[in-house]
Amino acid sequence: MVASSEALSARAIDILAKLVAFDTTSRRSNLELIQWVERYLAELNVPTRRVPNAEGTKSNLMAMIGPAVDGGVVLSGHTDVVPVDGQPWSSDPWVLTERDGRLYGRGTCDMKGFLALALAAAPDLAQANLRKPVHLAFSYDEEVGCLGAPDMIDVIARETPRPALVVVGEPTDMVAVRAHKGIASFKVTVTGREAHSSLTHLGVSANMAAIKLMAMLVALSEKLEREADPDSPFTPKGATLTIGQVNGGTAVNILARECVFIFDLRTPAGMDPVALLSDFFAMASALDAEIKARAPEGGVKVERRSLTPAFAPEEDGVAETFARKLAGDNGPARVVPYAAEAGQFQGAGFSTVICGPGSIDQAHQPDEYVEISQMQRGAAFMRRLIEDLTT
Repeated sequence: MVASSEALSARAIDILAKLVAFDTTSRRSNLELIQWVERYLAELNVPTRRVPNAEGTKSNLMAMIGPAVDGGVVLSGHTDVVPVDGQPWSSDPWVLTERDGRLYGRGTCDMKGFLALALAAAPDLAQANLRKPVHLAFSYDEEVGCLGAPDMIDVIARETPRPALVVVGEPTDMVAVRAHKGIASFKVTVTGREAHSSLTHLGVSANMAAIKLMAMLVALSEKLEREADPDSPFTPKGATLTIGQVNGGTAVNILARECVFIFDLRTPAGMDPVALLSDFFAMASALDAEIKARAPEGGVKVERRSLTPAFAPEEDGVAETFARKLAGDNGPARVVPYAAEAGQFQGAGFSTVICGPGSIDQAHQPDEYVEISQMQRGAAFMRRLIEDLTT
């Protein structure tokens, strides 16, 4: 017998407290959380499989509940969270705290709430006579460029019964989302030569050179904003470019030896981020040669950190139709400006939708929270999922 939505919700909140207690900030390992999930599923006789990173310090986790046949449903989510450094939290971010109908803690909405709901449904899924399987797909390093999921998606595509659809549980207030922008991020390191700031002819300021490159990115950002498609469903409508980090120099009277900056470019489907940056790459190459002519030890290095594809709308998408049915969602078509793993699943040929508890407005914030009512809606979604797949 399938547990009631109330029982599923209560179970999920208990699990969420355990998941939040693991500090899985992307710079740290997620293996303690993975081990806990493995033990939890082992008690249900659900086998699991890791898909680790090259160093073995982090891992994706896969599980299949139900018959080994095609046509199942993937419940996908990431285990990592963003840092809490410097944020003014009112309570311990690693302790689930209930206040005024909200559950506070890092990752409650982005996106351990969805993981908790999927795990809360696992006991009922394991006991049900399922026609089709449910695949759990928990990834690492989503918050730093969706770096972990591709290897896991490749395993799902090549080595498991082929699922019919994927539900990515990013926070959407439990309504279906059919598209997101892609993200490309780059780290730029400019190396010059230190000298006294009064003797500019003896050195090369990495900061001054980096500013030229950043100015070009600012101009490109403004151009993209001007040329955004007015009919775009996104907010902001077009591609966006921001420089998120800048570090350079040691003192005001020393020509900076090094300047490092990191930027990201977010693009709707159909826009090629590498092509948009072609003039920037050409300028970086020219500036590299210019610096080396004065300081052979210097130069410009551009490293790609991530290239996450956009998630495009699917006309009459199987996944969106399925999620709308389970969520009771009859609203308009929706898109989101953030990037997620949905584009990667779609790129592997899977019909995909984004649907999960919580609001993206709360993600990455101090005092991040998910409303208990959202967990209850998520529990109802999971209950309907079990009923839909049961013979």
